[in-house]
Amino acid sequence: VPRTTTIDIKKKKILYYEYNANFAIRGLHYDVQKGILMKIDAFHYIQLGTIYRGLSPVSDEEILEMYEGTHVPLEQMSDFYGKSSHGNTLKQFMDIFSLPELTLLSCVNDYFMKHNIDFEPVYLYRDVNVRYSKKYISHGEKTCRVLTKLINNGKKLFLITNSPFSFVDKGMQYIVGKDWRDLFDIVIVQADKPTFFNDKKKPFRRVNQSSTLLWDKVSKLENGQIYKQGNLYEFLKLTGWIGSKVLYFGDHIYSDLADLTLKHGWRTGAIIPELQYEIKIMNTKEYSRVLLWLQGLTGLLERMQVYADPESQMVLQEWNKERRELREMTKTIFNPQFGSIFRTHHNPTYFSRRLSRFADIYMASLNSLLNYDLHYTFYPRRTPLQHEALLGSDQLSTDKIPFREEVAQNK
Repeated sequence: VPRTTTIDIKKKKILYYEYNANFAIRGLHYDVQKGILMKIDAFHYIQLGTIYRGLSPVSDEEILEMYEGTHVPLEQMSDFYGKSSHGNTLKQFMDIFSLPELTLLSCVNDYFMKHNIDFEPVYLYRDVNVRYSKKYISHGEKTCRVLTKLINNGKKLFLITNSPFSFVDKGMQYIVGKDWRDLFDIVIVQADKPTFFNDKKKPFRRVNQSSTLLWDKVSKLENGQIYKQGNLYEFLKLTGWIGSKVLYFGDHIYSDLADLTLKHGWRTGAIIPELQYEIKIMNTKEYSRVLLWLQGLTGLLERMQVYADPESQMVLQEWNKERRELREMTKTIFNPQFGSIFRTHHNPTYFSRRLSRFADIYMASLNSLLNYDLHYTFYPRRTPLQHEALLGSDQLSTDKIPFREEVAQNK
């Protein structure tokens, strides 16, 4: 058989990979140079047991040798927007679209390695991309109810998206309805976020029904019109919508929320669909039992470690082994490969750190707002510092207030 035919047969075998929607989670880092996918905590430490090359886990020993420990220096992390650039090797995948991309990237990595195909990880990272289909977009009956509720209570609504109008129109007709444009005071497409939030020169242009750009100068933003590009500074000037009176929702922590929080003082809301799934798990008896015993066992270890006699040390070894097993259980109960998107074993993830920095409030869906009066105030919870005692920490019980199902606030 000619060699070329053999290669063609091998290449077709990649089509036999079955897509695993539960392989990856959001917020993971991908080492572009090494082709390794990993989970990193809020303090730049790799969580051992959550590192994959292709679809296969990488041993702790190999990672410790490869990275000379588990700490990732700041200069190797991705830039402000989570991208791998300026010599940085780690790219963070933050939005919901990254899940199929990560899985595809891992499958291709896995295929090349198993078939001994020589490849450059950087090229593979750049060449793999995902296209999306309408059949994976959910119809949002409640979304229209949320928007209508806001309008009926005197709120102004605007939409800023990076997508072209043709894509937005089809999607919104399917999700909300044919008259979706009537719900928004201003619609801006192809905004080029996050550049939209920083640029001061790019003007707004009107788009007609056939998606043709008009040449007249935009001196005001009107209801019923479609605008393209522009910049936030001009938007603020034309609308007067500034400061904390504006609440802006987005699903990408960097591209949507970071600049608005740090530079413009807007209130920000993050849409995190995974929240609903994770809170359901957190409210199960199994998770509560494991977590309570893990916390109790950790407290026992803290008290017991002062004893140096052989019997006490033997007990400590057994408890430490059991603690490691419990920590692994609290990870795999969310996702066998990477665990929760919000926590490593005990620290917040890097994803959680950025979420709490750039979002005032986060929820599983915009529909969660239907459960609250529009005058409802979300008060920030007092988070105990490391030197502060937890109230009631010695009275751990399963009869405790359950985790909230929909909305969490940071600030």
